[in-house]
Amino acid sequence: MGAAVCPDEPTRPDPDQIAAAYRSERHLLIDAVPPDVWSPLSRFWQTADGCVRTHGNYPHHAAALERGLAVPSDASVEQVSGRLATMTAAAACRDITAAGGLCAAVRREDPRYDAALRRRPLVETRRLADSPARSMPSDSRAAPLAGVRVLDLTRVIAGPVATRTLALAGADVLRLDPPELPEPPWQHLDTGHGKRSALLDAATEAPRLHRLLTDADVVVLGYRPAALRRLGLSPEVLAERHPHLVVAQLSAWPGEDSPRGFDSLVQAESGISWLESTDGSAPGALPAQALDHSAGYLLAAAIINALRQRARSGGSRLVRTSLRRVAAELLGMPRGERPAVTAPYAVRTQQFDVAGHVVTTVAPAVRWPGSPEWFPPPRPWGEDRAEW
Repeated sequence: MGAAVCPDEPTRPDPDQIAAAYRSERHLLIDAVPPDVWSPLSRFWQTADGCVRTHGNYPHHAAALERGLAVPSDASVEQVSGRLATMTAAAACRDITAAGGLCAAVRREDPRYDAALRRRPLVETRRLADSPARSMPSDSRAAPLAGVRVLDLTRVIAGPVATRTLALAGADVLRLDPPELPEPPWQHLDTGHGKRSALLDAATEAPRLHRLLTDADVVVLGYRPAALRRLGLSPEVLAERHPHLVVAQLSAWPGEDSPRGFDSLVQAESGISWLESTDGSAPGALPAQALDHSAGYLLAAAIINALRQRARSGGSRLVRTSLRRVAAELLGMPRGERPAVTAPYAVRTQQFDVAGHVVTTVAPAVRWPGSPEWFPPPRPWGEDRAEW
């Protein structure tokens, strides 16, 4: 599959492969066919006084959106569009959110708020509890995280990108999902490389989950802060029960009251969607899920730094960021007057046989001296045992 990199040879970022990695779902093939990655209810809509962006890729979110709008459960795009055209953006967001759905008003950027966010660390890191130092179990250059156990309680893109990166560096990553909420197959295959995937309900199987945490080094959390508190999985509670853990937390919005959210909704709320408009009258979107991918790689780097700090001085540490904080960073960077056109780039891909399907995915963009050139294969979703 290609020559290995010499451990003593400096590695340089490959801009083409970084571009491909940030748009990995657009290069994914399952049996040579690109999957349909967007639901009909995941889109921009015109309201009586503006625009909103909704997310309905998960069936339970689509059902909640329909309940919030009081439309039939099999409502067409035209029916949803007609209903939203009679509502204000604020009313649409209120009603859909109250029903458990996902909706964000498409807003203009707020430079003062973004500047305030940028005064905070891009990834916050702080010590949570004291415990003895734990040395890194491996000194391998190809697999520097070999022997590190990572419990992955994340979904969608950002968290799975973080844990996929840790798996590439040799970590033993065990992803846990609630049995009643299947992950779209394409989404798992795009970010599941090198991980085991098991089913466990954190609400009803807490003792089993904490047994896994006892033997873990890292836990990566993608639940909303309110849900973590309800489940007894807040970073402070985890550090009290497991003072050796590195706790990584990812949310859509900053703060302890972050509602549900996705990259597309944060783009809408933060002003990015209007900046990406091609005509000034209809909102647009970035050419990649850049907030998700950036947050994932940043979180992986912060986790590795926290493990190194634990090796030197012990203790549990919290590392966390939000998609909205990443958006503020992006909005503070130099920009042109018009949305840039995506330039052509070369793509390195891999092929795997996963449960009888030929899966083509983008190869890694992360490199270090001696790093693997290729991802290990993803496992089928939910088919492993919830154990180390």
